Parts: sequence; structure tokens; C-alpha cells
Amino acid sequence: MIKFVVFICGAIVMSFEILGSRVLAPNFGSSVFVWGSLISVFLAGLSAGYYLGGRLADVNPSSRKLSLIIIAPGLLFLTFPLYSAPVSDWIFVKDIGVRMSPLIASSVLFLIPSVFLGIVSPYTTKLMICSLHTSGKTIGTLYALSTFGSIIGTLITSFYLITLAGVNALIMGQGVLLIVLAVPLYFMNLSCSIEQTGPAGVRSDNK
Repeated sequence: MIKFVVFICGAIVMSFEILGSRVLAPNFGSSVFVWGSLISVFLAGLSAGYYLGGRLADVNPSSRKLSLIIIAPGLLFLTFPLYSAPVSDWIFVKDIGVRMSPLIASSVLFLIPSVFLGIVSPYTTKLMICSLHTSGKTIGTLYALSTFGSIIGTLITSFYLITLAGVNALIMGQGVLLIVLAVPLYFMNLSCSIEQTGPAGVRSDNK
């Protein structure tokens, strides 16, 4: 279940970024400034999410808390059509410049969801690591799944989904998917503490 969640969240991150270009296009076009803003904001959000996820994972991690972390961007996605166009229009009217306008719009619309999605990878890693002897394999597997999900999300969204459904419908669908993923996690009550074997062969728990 955890591995599937990591894969889907990785797919949604990049899918949301691709859709973000369509959200900004009506007001700001699809120039290099728009794409530069989008990429920078998503990378900043993911970086902040990785940091926060690591900090949160060190404080009694559980699948119940993970579910709440995933529900947050899900709710933002569900309500995205309500605020995305007004925010984008307002920033466009302010005419802050061809560089700053898309950067500010990207920050307001996409930064917070990308932070929450960035939290998922380090948080799930802590849940999955039960032994220091296999920690490297676990970390590598989860981040590989996240990256592979991002590749699939990028290809499916750009090649197929955008032509099949509207941008707002796809973003709301991602919100529904995140909430559907979060519900079973809330009731799993999964937690894990790292077990380490010391030099004398005595096992201790690092909490």
C-alpha cells in the first residue's frame, strides 16, 4: 500500500505541473518565463516538502498522520477551479512584468500543494524502514518508485489525459484520487521504529 501511495503521489506531482502550464497559459502564455516559473516553484515546494517530511517523520510517524498529509493537497485540488482563475486574473491585471507575474502566480497556486506532496517520500521512507540493515534498499526503492511515477504521470497527462478531459476536471480528479488513497491509510494504523543491532549483537530501538 505504501509503495503504491508513493508511486501515485509521484505521478500526480508531475501531472499537476504539466496541467499548471495550461492553467497559466490564458493569462501568461507558454513562454520560457512561464515554464521557468513553474519548474522553479515545484522544485522549491518539493525541496521544502522533503525537509519538512524528514522532520515530521522523526516525531512518531504513522499511516494515520500520513493520510492527513495526503488529504490536504487532495482538498486543495478539489477546490482548485474555485480560486485558480480569479487569482491568475488578479495577478495578470496587476501587470507586474513578464517574469514576475507568472512566478508569483505559480507560487500562489502551486507551491503549497507541491510542499505537501514532497512530504510524502521522506515520511513513507521512515514508515518503511524497520531495520538499518535494509535502509538503503528501502530508500532507493521508494525514491525510484516516486520518480517512475513522475515519468508515467508526465507521459500520460501530456500524451492522453489533456486531450480527453479539461484541465480543471483532471485536477479535481487528482484530488479525488488522493483522498481515496488517504482513507485506507487512516485506518491502517501502521507505524515503525528502526531496530539496530549494536556491536555486541544487542538490538536497540532508536526512536
